[in-house]
Amino acid sequence: MRIAAIDVGSNSIHMVVAQIEPDGRFHVLDRAKERVRLGHRSLTSGKLSDEAMDAGLKTLAAYKTLADRHGAERIKAVATSAVREAANGGEFIRRVRDEIGLRVKVIPGREEARLIYLGVAHAIDLTTEPTLLVDAGGGSVELILTVDGKPVQLHSLKLGVIRLSEKFINSDPPTNKELAALEDHVGEILKPTLKRMQDYRIRRVVCTSGTLLNVVSIAGHRRGEPPDAHMNNFVVTADEIARVRKQVQKATYEERLRIKGLDSKRADVIIPGACLADEILQYLKAEELVACTWALREGVLLDFIARNPVKIAEVERFADPRRRSVARLVRHLGEENSHGSHVAHLALELHDQLAERLGLPAESRDWLEYAAMLHDLGHHIDHRDHHRHSHYLITNSELLGFRKEEVQIIALVARYHQKAVPKDDDDDFRDLSKSDRQIVRGLSALLRVADGLDRSHYSVVKHVTVQSQGSKTILQLATEGDDAELEEGEGERRVPLLADLLGVDVQFEVQEEPYANRAASVSR
Repeated sequence: MRIAAIDVGSNSIHMVVAQIEPDGRFHVLDRAKERVRLGHRSLTSGKLSDEAMDAGLKTLAAYKTLADRHGAERIKAVATSAVREAANGGEFIRRVRDEIGLRVKVIPGREEARLIYLGVAHAIDLTTEPTLLVDAGGGSVELILTVDGKPVQLHSLKLGVIRLSEKFINSDPPTNKELAALEDHVGEILKPTLKRMQDYRIRRVVCTSGTLLNVVSIAGHRRGEPPDAHMNNFVVTADEIARVRKQVQKATYEERLRIKGLDSKRADVIIPGACLADEILQYLKAEELVACTWALREGVLLDFIARNPVKIAEVERFADPRRRSVARLVRHLGEENSHGSHVAHLALELHDQLAERLGLPAESRDWLEYAAMLHDLGHHIDHRDHHRHSHYLITNSELLGFRKEEVQIIALVARYHQKAVPKDDDDDFRDLSKSDRQIVRGLSALLRVADGLDRSHYSVVKHVTVQSQGSKTILQLATEGDDAELEEGEGERRVPLLADLLGVDVQFEVQEEPYANRAASVSR
């Protein structure tokens, strides 16, 4: 089944088209965004202009055509602040229904916040600490406080960036009086709500919506780390946001157009966006702002799936959005991946026993597992150079929940699993920090051996145990009686990098008795 979810916002109209599998899994087929600005002047005048309605109708007609071409069986569309508040919002909804044949549901602010939460929770891990989600649209700002991954407070405030810009910014650049009035108004509306959250000691704020993502993008460019296509889960500090705010407030419109990381279409609303982000971070004394590209439209999609008989089995099976995203990529490319799963098992056994000797941090365990699960993706393109194609697919796929640096590490570990070892003359490897290059070397060494130990793809080697014997290290292979000559030979071919990093001779020893019996004898 294919469905389309449309968000008719005050600034832009967004659509996502997705295919839902019989068990509730889905993958995105297409995305579209058009800056219509339904909220232009309507948020202050209380009425949608004829021009804005015509532009909205034109965009929605195009979206319906696109959804039909994708074979979407259902289109779920919701409208937010601009339509919700306009005296003629009902007229616009009727025109959409009569002229296009599309039904749009006008949702209240708290429902908008709930749907935003669903979208964000699918892309960002919210279980680790109390987190505030902030979505700054054209007409309203939604604030969602999550604790243990669940929403405990849902708020919708009339602090949208179009609304604030039209009400307070009349000069170019804005005067100190205008900026002071903007700050006072934002603080007056925000603080009663934020005060209710102070006891949670929020360290992390997650932002969605185009304007706030632009604020994050500017901060990334300023420190020399542009997020580019890796905006999701990109992290900036509160101090960096404060500096962005100062920069955009002092600039004229023409100067703002030249700021790296700023979408020119948002040059007129970036000032209230930066003000909102900075005020929230300052009041809560939060340390970082995290970007999330999933929000309302994805929440509409997820809500539709959840309300239908076919539940989201994927979400239930993979609570961690990172693990879910990796599993989805494997299945999307039609991989059975029993080999990848077994290689991951062997690689993690090696990691657990050798990480300290290799100087690997605890978080590298997950990166190794994901690289192992994805290392053979390149076979989907070409067998001969599949390791290079695996790197390309990992780097250019939408892996949710990962920082840009994590994706780079995972992709490079997969890249070096077979032939070439990490070298400083490789551009992608050289671009990493010194510490990350060392991590890639260590994880690549482990993955190379683990992949070699499943050379037949029949899981002959069940377990690997590391034993130190003087100046050499023995890798004991538990086979439970199966012939492991092929695996042992391939392991020996792949082990030089690991031996070099450990600074010892590494040898293999096949143990044919059942692993449980051997483990018991070792414990005795």
